[in-house]
Amino acid sequence: MVINRSQMNKQISTGGKRKDPKKGTGKKPKGSGRRLYTDENPKDTVGIKFATPADARATVAKVKRVSKPYARKIQILTVGEQRAKVMGKAQVASIFKKGKEAIRRSHGKKTR
Repeated sequence: MVINRSQMNKQISTGGKRKDPKKGTGKKPKGSGRRLYTDENPKDTVGIKFATPADARATVAKVKRVSKPYARKIQILTVGEQRAKVMGKAQVASIFKKGKEAIRRSHGKKTR
């Protein structure tokens, strides 16, 4: 590895360690997996509950009223649907699917 003079000065001035990238850039520190599953902005996170059909209905209602882009809403409900399917909760999965169809209709998209 060839290190030029500016890189060497940068490493010397920072004590041999490079600064972490700024939060929100999607980058993580070199050689580190620290930000792999870190929620950098937990305030805008939408929780997904799918333990019971009532939880699923509440989640669908929350997703419908939250101020997120259309694609993000569909993505949130798809995650809920897939998790419910894997856990064998067909009724809960169908609630999420119907919620997705309702969002698609209100957005003007055709359902598949």
